[in-house]
Amino acid sequence: MEIPLINGFYFYVLRCADNTLYGGYTINLINRVERHNKGQGAKYTKARRPVQLIYFESFDNQHDAMSAEYQFKQRTRSSKIKFLKKNGISLTNLK
Repeated sequence: MEIPLINGFYFYVLRCADNTLYGGYTINLINRVERHNKGQGAKYTKARRPVQLIYFESFDNQHDAMSAEYQFKQRTRSSKIKFLKKNGISLTNLK
């Protein structure tokens, strides 16, 4: 997956080492994924490293990106997996 080098408004999904999924918002994807993997990201991902970026969307504004993050976090696990599959993400080893 090619990560954009320019700053913007992004919603992203990480696959954690324990095969859980984490959704977040950022303006710099590269920096944010690096911080998660250094243990400087969210508490949730700190204990589940390494993480892998598996999906992202860019938005025109912060509000829309944060809304996408909120909506993803409200989903059940099975609904999150369906969302990712619908968006072309192949998830092996996830149930």
